[in-house]
Amino acid sequence: MTTASAAAVEDLAPSGILRASINLGNPVLAQGMPEAPAGVTVDLSREVGARLGVPVELLTFDAARTSYAAMVEGRAELCFLAVDPAREAAVSFTPPYVVIEGVYVVASDSDLNAVADVDRAGIRIGVKEGSAYDLFLSRTLQHATVVRGAEGVELFMAEGLEAGAGIRQPVNRFVETHPGLRIIEERFMEIQQAVGTTRNRRSDTLAFLRDLVEELKASGFVAAALVRSGESNALVAPAADTRRSRTDPRTLAGGWPRPHD
Repeated sequence: MTTASAAAVEDLAPSGILRASINLGNPVLAQGMPEAPAGVTVDLSREVGARLGVPVELLTFDAARTSYAAMVEGRAELCFLAVDPAREAAVSFTPPYVVIEGVYVVASDSDLNAVADVDRAGIRIGVKEGSAYDLFLSRTLQHATVVRGAEGVELFMAEGLEAGAGIRQPVNRFVETHPGLRIIEERFMEIQQAVGTTRNRRSDTLAFLRDLVEELKASGFVAAALVRSGESNALVAPAADTRRSRTDPRTLAGGWPRPHD
């Protein structure tokens, strides 16, 4: 059972309380109202607090960019975000605990049928500002244009864009209730969700978080938390592999490869 040293407890909870930044803007990972959040990230926060022996304060936000800001501005000690090079400048991430996918939604009669079709001149893609897929597409698209807003799929609808980007599970639910839309089934990216903390933490603190994430994946804790929140346990990330993969452009740079990649 993974335990934290006294120094790591002081490092992560200097006030005697562990403050965790929760992104309610990702419904796969967190659900509910700000005053009563639920989901796998909430369960993980409370388990980290239990291992540290301190209470947990949950700070909720409606988007990844504001959750990230709370982390880097010192208002939280933990965050739960997708690994991305732009974020790694300030945040040290564990291996992923969950892997989800970014997909495109288009009109049913669109001539866009594959990921490669979308990256063309004149194609506008709605994205949620500051999301992992905003960062990824802004870095990798060569011809298409990213259009940012509060919600990528809703922006796609409201402004008549050629495509919208989002996370597979909520995009699937959106398409099911909006006739005339379809998903491009091929993913455009793999989104690796990890536990993060600021890079100035002690090495044993970072090792504690890394080892705890691996334990909670292996024990079934993460899978059970996903199922309780109505999500599939198939989203659990595989055991960490120290061999980094940079051969698949759909995988975030510096990410941890899935077994089938």
